[in-house]
Amino acid sequence: MVKKLEGYVKGIDLGGWLSQCNHTKERYDNFITEKDFETVAAWGADHVRIPVDYDLVEDEKGNYKEDGFKYIDKAVIWCGKYGLNMVLDLHKTFGYSFDDGEGESGFFFNEVYQERFYRLWEEFAKRYSKYENRLVFELLNEVTDQSYSDTWNRVSTECIRRIRAIAPTVKILLGGYWNNSGDALKDLAAPFDENIVYNFHCYDPMIFTHQGAHWVKGLPLDLRVGINMTLGEMKDTIEKKAPAILEMMHIPSSPDKKVDAEYFIKRFEEPVRIANERGTALYCGEYGVIDVAKPCDVLEWYKAINAAFEHYGIGRATWSYKEMNFGLTRSEIDGVREEILKYI
Repeated sequence: MVKKLEGYVKGIDLGGWLSQCNHTKERYDNFITEKDFETVAAWGADHVRIPVDYDLVEDEKGNYKEDGFKYIDKAVIWCGKYGLNMVLDLHKTFGYSFDDGEGESGFFFNEVYQERFYRLWEEFAKRYSKYENRLVFELLNEVTDQSYSDTWNRVSTECIRRIRAIAPTVKILLGGYWNNSGDALKDLAAPFDENIVYNFHCYDPMIFTHQGAHWVKGLPLDLRVGINMTLGEMKDTIEKKAPAILEMMHIPSSPDKKVDAEYFIKRFEEPVRIANERGTALYCGEYGVIDVAKPCDVLEWYKAINAAFEHYGIGRATWSYKEMNFGLTRSEIDGVREEILKYI
């Protein structure tokens, strides 16, 4: 078992609303509405993770946009109305996005960009830390390169220090490189205080959860993988159809094993060990399966990963509620959605 982030056991990401979008008023007003918060609560979630991009609340010069903050305000209000807790996740900051397609660069090499990041979090702290009994902060979504590790430790520590001057006890989620890999937690800075929570994402095995993903370079769009394949068969499939990306798929050397509860229990051993050694709570901010996978396979994957979450007592939020290639509202899973919702 691991230290829990209380009130954040079963959550759903509201991706694509205030982040990874075309940042228009039409999008903000219509993609997610109050009704969706009501639906998520009815599904049995205890929290939502709200990704936001800096574009929502900052112009190119770093001036704050009050109209953008109003959408975060709405989210806080609707969470309160429907008994949901909330993760405020900065998905993109000026000069950095996990998605190369966003065209953001320079953050890890530019102290001016880093200062802007600190100031934005100071602003968030001033506005939203008063809700800390039902809202936590997530500093930055998915640091990519391992080479950023030392810089990220320095930047995240300074950012936490500045937040603490305003909000001494608000919970803060902190993840590492390789897109918040659990394998990167060992290289994170030691917890600043007892209110730091280590955060990871899990889409393992990638060859299953991201089959046919157009944004994964070198992955054939028509590649399909079934949940009942052994890990050896999955590895053979990559070697034959996409050998260049074999290493990034991280297939364990257990050729006869399948993706089941034991697979995920083993996969989470390292993040749990690190969290326990450092006395931090552990949280999984994203996990899910792409929409081209068979609905019955999606259900079995959720059953398997849920068993490991329950085994260790890890809180989590699944990606994602609507669209974004992983949406739980998509019609293709109408026949299994009620079952899937038992295992988020």
